[in-house]
Amino acid sequence: MAGMKGLRDEVVFDFDADTSANEKKGGPDAPVCTYTLFDSVSAEADAEHPILVLEDPHGELAHHLNGAFYNPHRRTAFEYDLTDDVARADILRLDRRFVHLLEWLGENHVPVRLSGAHTADGYAVYRIRALDPTGQTNIPTAVNGFLQLVIERLLESRLPENETEDEDREEDEQERLHITDMYAMVDFLKCAGSTLPANIRSWAKRNIAQAKSTSISPEERLHAQRALATVLNIRWQSTYFESIDPVRARRILDEELYGMERVKQRVIETIIQINRTHKLPAYGLLLAGPAGVGKSQIAYAVARILHFPWTSLDMSAIHDAEQLTGSPRIYSNAKPGRIMEAFSQAGSSNLVFIINELDKADSQGNGGNPADALLTLLDNLGYTDNYIECMIPTGGVYPIATANDKSRISAPLMSRFAVIDIPDYTPDEKKVIFKRFSLPKVLKRLGMEESEITVKDEAVDVIVERFAGETGVRDLEQAAEHLCANALFRIETTGVDHVTYDREAAEELLG
Repeated sequence: MAGMKGLRDEVVFDFDADTSANEKKGGPDAPVCTYTLFDSVSAEADAEHPILVLEDPHGELAHHLNGAFYNPHRRTAFEYDLTDDVARADILRLDRRFVHLLEWLGENHVPVRLSGAHTADGYAVYRIRALDPTGQTNIPTAVNGFLQLVIERLLESRLPENETEDEDREEDEQERLHITDMYAMVDFLKCAGSTLPANIRSWAKRNIAQAKSTSISPEERLHAQRALATVLNIRWQSTYFESIDPVRARRILDEELYGMERVKQRVIETIIQINRTHKLPAYGLLLAGPAGVGKSQIAYAVARILHFPWTSLDMSAIHDAEQLTGSPRIYSNAKPGRIMEAFSQAGSSNLVFIINELDKADSQGNGGNPADALLTLLDNLGYTDNYIECMIPTGGVYPIATANDKSRISAPLMSRFAVIDIPDYTPDEKKVIFKRFSLPKVLKRLGMEESEITVKDEAVDVIVERFAGETGVRDLEQAAEHLCANALFRIETTGVDHVTYDREAAEELLG
């Protein structure tokens, strides 16, 4: 985002300006505001739900229109090329969410390309892209990356998360834009500050002022900038949640787990409260049971049901509460805590927070059990990180903890969860799991076809008997991989196209 610096050399921003141009007092030098504001709840811009509408009485504006927004301190209009001359079209209507972005584009005279359609109201603009200074559109620019990020956040603002399948929500992390440059942070706050919670917005202004101050040390400036980058790169979403479909929820749980009817029913009963309250349940889930029975799979399934990203924290690696709560900025090596880093990694304020091995938190130190630092997060009253120095809203965080031995968890922590005990699988269930889940999963991972290997029921009996003393089904998957790898080796080296495993072959292979 460093390439944006040149745009800001002569621009002074008023961070306290919460009114649009048409709400300012008139006078001889008052700007001419040509538009009226409208409110939109659409999360996507199209011809029916435009960002803005330009005057176009004769329908002459092209589908793609290059130009720049006029300085809003003079007039709210768009200047564009018309053969060898420059024409101007007034802005007639504007989505209220985009007022400050329009001001930023006009004040900096950013060259843009509009995409729009002719409607009864005028030229409906549904896409805005920043151009390279040379006018070429096929050159990616830092300004356009910033602009698309702001537009995306503004469209998402004040909206419940859309109901989309997981494959539509997957995001390429390499393409995900992160704001790290101070100029970009200032511009983001100017254009999209309305998408932030009020206390986050005020906090960001203070930290920007601190980072710009000449009276602080380079270390303090670096800490302020790092804290800003952490917080501003989080999507602060609405905490109004749409109803879930219990049929779809059950289907997702069935895809992840075989059997365990009581457990699945209990999970759905816990989260279906959203359908009446449109808020997350007051209690998170604590999944207690032996290793390998599918506790993590349940947590991932809940994230899919809620359409949330998920992030995880391994409590067995936490030995000090400061690892969770962050260190104060007075130290040169200070950094945010693991909880804040989890928000940053998820990139969203609405997430499933998976706390693995809650019973293995180290409680031997003088500072007590670091897991107790989770209490404020679990209470959904807001969480404060010592490094960020700001209360982080947690109304969109759904915690799911896993544990092998719940007796090792403190009573205050236990009281914050709805506890679901997960039993081990029976031998008959393990046989079905091997055939329906473990073996197909390994075949897919190795790129093999089902027609290349046959594992008879008597061989499955051998596998289940071999691991009778082990909990969970992880050993079943390892056994499936052993058989498939052996079959693949024989196919590749002997020229056979199919391998069959009976009791004798399974016993010989598994020892």
